[in-house]
Amino acid sequence: MSISMRTLRLRAVWLLIVPFLWFARPTPAAFTVGVGLAVLGLLIRAASAGHIHKDKALTTTGPYARTRNPLYLGTLFLGLGVTVAGGRWLFVGLFLVFFVVVYGRTMRGEAKLLEELFGDAYRHYARHVPLLLPRLTRYRAPGADGGAGFSLARYRRNREYEALLGAVAGFAFLAVRMYLPW
Repeated sequence: MSISMRTLRLRAVWLLIVPFLWFARPTPAAFTVGVGLAVLGLLIRAASAGHIHKDKALTTTGPYARTRNPLYLGTLFLGLGVTVAGGRWLFVGLFLVFFVVVYGRTMRGEAKLLEELFGDAYRHYARHVPLLLPRLTRYRAPGADGGAGFSLARYRRNREYEALLGAVAGFAFLAVRMYLPW
């Protein structure tokens, strides 16, 4: 039986979440910095989910005009925010290792799929837009009309609200843990 990278990503994260929640020792300062990083991550993810046309069109507008993987960039900030808020640097390090290994492989696999789906258009895009860290200027596809803008319906269809709900639950737990330690 073959497990997809998405399934592996979603299941493997629980190997970190349970011990993280058990050993978390949030402080007000760490919690505040963590919330700021997580909000940035959620905003990046929301903007990305509202632009992407998964497997239907090569999305090169909005956040995709600066990085090929803005959803994962948002995940990076969100994960850093939660782990920083937890107050244990070990978990920040574990999250970063997890991100590099799992998401690095995921991004490379998705790049191959997008190249198969969109050919030369994707190759041109990939030559000009970084895999994860954003470029300063917006990419404009040759001959493109700018593409579709943000769509709240697309955001909902991509179920991005689940990341928001998960973040709220995680930070609520950490807030309780901060003020009612056991």
